Amino acid sequence: MSVSLAAETGDEAGQVGKPLHYLVQNLERTYGVPRTPYLSDPLDMLVKIILSQATSDVNSDRTFAALKKRFPVWEDLLRARTTTVASTIRSGGLANQKAAVIKDVVRQVKEDHGALDLGFLHELSGEKGVAYLSRFRGIGPKTAACTLLFSCGKDVFPLDTHIFRILRRVGLIPQKCTDAHAHEIMNAIVPKGKFYSFHVNLVEHGRTLCRPRDPLCERCPIVEYCDYGQERQ
Repeated sequence: MSVSLAAETGDEAGQVGKPLHYLVQNLERTYGVPRTPYLSDPLDMLVKIILSQATSDVNSDRTFAALKKRFPVWEDLLRARTTTVASTIRSGGLANQKAAVIKDVVRQVKEDHGALDLGFLHELSGEKGVAYLSRFRGIGPKTAACTLLFSCGKDVFPLDTHIFRILRRVGLIPQKCTDAHAHEIMNAIVPKGKFYSFHVNLVEHGRTLCRPRDPLCERCPIVEYCDYGQERQ
């Protein structure tokens, strides 16, 4: 398919849009249409996403529960030592690094707004929301996009390891591409209203069929649109 150049330049938009529509459609036929999450508190979600880095969903959920039990309101965490926060989230991995990022985020939100509340993100566009969150140290394009997609229902597209692999194989992003540029490309071409579905189903597809090694191309619902799959068949 090799449409990454068209995605970057805006050329041949119809050629980009049509195959992408079929990717979304075929993945939904295979994995279903995921239920859109209930809108939730953006600050809670931002901390959850930080905790989810480099660990399993089970571990990150457990770690977030432990953090909220120790610090029922974010003001409590703001007053705590970073070492205390790190000891609370130790089981989630990278505790010292994550604790420092979380403390810094909480401090900056308080300084910016006088309250520990990111509810205003519900009113911003996805683009402006990403720009705001990206100001924080340790918050990259994926973390910002996940926060806005999952808590605010914004049309922003997060890319994880699975999604990067699939999109490179399909040809939607270049083989060598920065996080920021890949997010920019996908935000421009994912069909409106399909950001959550496409994200969730690509993650599932990467876990089950489009694996790093020995991908099951013979069972792939999007192999006809995949450069990598066509070469293997």
